[in-house]
Amino acid sequence: MGRSFAAYIALLGVVPLLYSPLLAQSRAKATNIPLIPYESVPNFFKHPPGIYTGENMGIATNSNGNIYIYHRANETRLFEYTPQGSFVREIGRGNYGFSFAHSVRVDAQDNIWAVDEGTNMLVKFNPEGKVSMVVGRRPDPIFQLTNMPGTGAFSGANRNYEFDRQTDVAFDQQGNIFVSDGYGDARVVKYDKNGRFVKAVGTRGTGNLQLNTPHSIATDFQGNVYVGDRGNARVQVLDNNLNWKANYDQVGNPWAVCVSGGSGPDNPGKQYLYASNSWPDSAPAAATEFTGEVYKMELDGTIIGKFGKAGKATGEFATIHQMDCRNADIIYTAEINNCRSQKILLKSQTSRASGR
Repeated sequence: MGRSFAAYIALLGVVPLLYSPLLAQSRAKATNIPLIPYESVPNFFKHPPGIYTGENMGIATNSNGNIYIYHRANETRLFEYTPQGSFVREIGRGNYGFSFAHSVRVDAQDNIWAVDEGTNMLVKFNPEGKVSMVVGRRPDPIFQLTNMPGTGAFSGANRNYEFDRQTDVAFDQQGNIFVSDGYGDARVVKYDKNGRFVKAVGTRGTGNLQLNTPHSIATDFQGNVYVGDRGNARVQVLDNNLNWKANYDQVGNPWAVCVSGGSGPDNPGKQYLYASNSWPDSAPAAATEFTGEVYKMELDGTIIGKFGKAGKATGEFATIHQMDCRNADIIYTAEINNCRSQKILLKSQTSRASGR
């Protein structure tokens, strides 16, 4: 009994070291940015009696307009809705890859990809909801005794087929897979369409091709990669071979990024980049004055406008964790602190200005 108690005390001594604090959210550098008029569709998502969502972590749409929400309730769950917001079904409940939801994306073939930071796994579901691929490996249960899902010290392990609390996934027109990894690592990983490792770049730091919590990732039709480098308060732009191209550092700490037009295969024409300077999930009152807004940009980083503010009311945002912008004028937001998602309709702007 004494030995067990001593081990328990030792474990308590280790656990605090496994948590790394989130850097303070930044006020965006961009000023005098036009406001984009918008409205939130009230009570858009509709559930059967007894069905609720917890912390809404991920949101995505498919080519038919159906919507997927990946959320943390009493357990991690993935729901599907019609384009009108009505509940359709649950996907993947109880599978080994679900533990601590982080994001969800849909590829050009309408496969649904769940990104789970608790299991260090990407789970690919076909449109019928059957598992068709996994990338990554769930930690052994004994390891998770001291590394509960959603915690863990930075490792920088950079393993080809293992993640350390990866955060998001994106795809190019050839079906290549790009992963932002993440909390326990500081890199972007590229796989081919069959899940074979191609390349990884990134170390922790503030230079080009260095990252501090790469929290979100998106691609454009040309194959460029946009990484929400949240801890460094910038979006890093990489080419398709993961070479550095540019930094966009005017829009605060990007918790979520998305590129309009969907993931292919058809050319979407004009595309825009959106980035959310989200109100932190610790909900500091003072930060409501300078966070919560979403920026709309040209792909070269020129800022077109912004919309939204921090808050709990309809049309306000309490920690946007992921966005879907398949349609450039319809933004779906997944919010942690409000335990909800919203459908946002953007309206025409009367003036335009640019900033970098």
